[in-house]
Amino acid sequence: MIEQKTTNPNDRTIEASSKKLLSKPIAFIQLIAFSTFGLVMFFVPFTIGGKRTIFFDHAASYLVKQQHNLSVTLLFLLMIFGAIKPFMDGSWQKNLTQKILTIFKVIGLILAVMYITGIAPGFIMEKDMMPFLFEKLALPVGMIVPIGALILAFLVGFGLLEMVGVLMQPIMRPIWKTPGSSAIDAVASFVGSYSIGLLITNRVYLQKQYSAREAIIIATGFSTVSAAFMIIVAKTLNLMEFWNIFFWSTLVITFIVTAITARIPPISLFDDNAERVALNNLRGRRLAAAFEAGLSTSRQASNFKKILWSNFQDGLIMTAAIIPSIIAVGLTGLLLAKYTPVFDALGLLLYPFTWLSGLSEPLVAAKGMSAGLAEMFLPALLLNEADVLTRFVAGVISISSVLFFSAMIPCVLATQIPVSVGKMVIVWFERVVFSIILAAAFGHLAMYFNWIS
Repeated sequence: MIEQKTTNPNDRTIEASSKKLLSKPIAFIQLIAFSTFGLVMFFVPFTIGGKRTIFFDHAASYLVKQQHNLSVTLLFLLMIFGAIKPFMDGSWQKNLTQKILTIFKVIGLILAVMYITGIAPGFIMEKDMMPFLFEKLALPVGMIVPIGALILAFLVGFGLLEMVGVLMQPIMRPIWKTPGSSAIDAVASFVGSYSIGLLITNRVYLQKQYSAREAIIIATGFSTVSAAFMIIVAKTLNLMEFWNIFFWSTLVITFIVTAITARIPPISLFDDNAERVALNNLRGRRLAAAFEAGLSTSRQASNFKKILWSNFQDGLIMTAAIIPSIIAVGLTGLLLAKYTPVFDALGLLLYPFTWLSGLSEPLVAAKGMSAGLAEMFLPALLLNEADVLTRFVAGVISISSVLFFSAMIPCVLATQIPVSVGKMVIVWFERVVFSIILAAAFGHLAMYFNWIS
């Protein structure tokens, strides 16, 4: 998991005293300019070469298509690093989960070598297996995540994250039953990565500032995949022309589902005692307090190159860790979906909800969405040729379900947050059911108003 500092104000005060602070005017310009740049890069589409999408998607597409050999070489270097790193740092011996994940990383690297050299068995080389996984998933992810991490520095490194956190404080407790400070976890996960969010959550829980229930709500409800991964999902499902509709509706649906699951078993049955000191009420206008928090962070962000490099490095490490395991687990899921009834059986449990939601071919949709338990990307892979409503719902499910075995569940198990695999599977099912209902309802509305078509 990626190293990330907590947002404890005392820690920041100590840290700030040991390094140069920017003047308030310079910090203000930096906060506004860099935050605006980050927002534009993430959310404003540009038309280049007849293709309309956000900036770093253009950059990644250029590498994948125009510099294919270079991108394949870079991807293999990252995969090799990801496969050998657990043996170099000894992390593979940490627990059973790490041993299994390490095996999958090695298998993923071997599969990629077999694909490139053309020596893989025929059933693996079918176009909807390794060719699809490698060319349509691994390569774009391998290029987008590091570039996205670099752009994310402008969203999380210069005060915007803290501003959003303060503004969100008044609604966290009544809606999600978590402290106001958990807004930082939520935003860090959604614009950064679930690994960052989980690391923050685990540290705060160990400091007894979160109860067990609060930590589980945050880990299973806020720690979803990053915005950079959402682009991969949207591209695979051909939803990039509706990127803003897809992004914002997915964000809202994800957090609505979290508000629901926080109030029902199994999460509602966990202990809710915490030993945190009551936070003082903010004085003055909240907008002013949010701005002050953002400005304070911006004043400390004096080393521009270090901030960019740190985020880019995090992106490289994350890519190295996830690409080989995604290939291995993704291929396993695709093979199970194509040649076994595993997801047919699981899909039967979701069928009533896809049928009630008015999706065409509801059983096919239910089967595809059930595969998300193995890997969050599988619904997008399995349903990428469905009608637009089903593709939209599948895209939302890929993000809002949060929990999946290829990465997220093992990451939670690696923390001290007291939730079992069985409980997480139940929470996953609840999240998928509510996400299907909400996403289908919004999808029908969006089609009626021609927001998506």
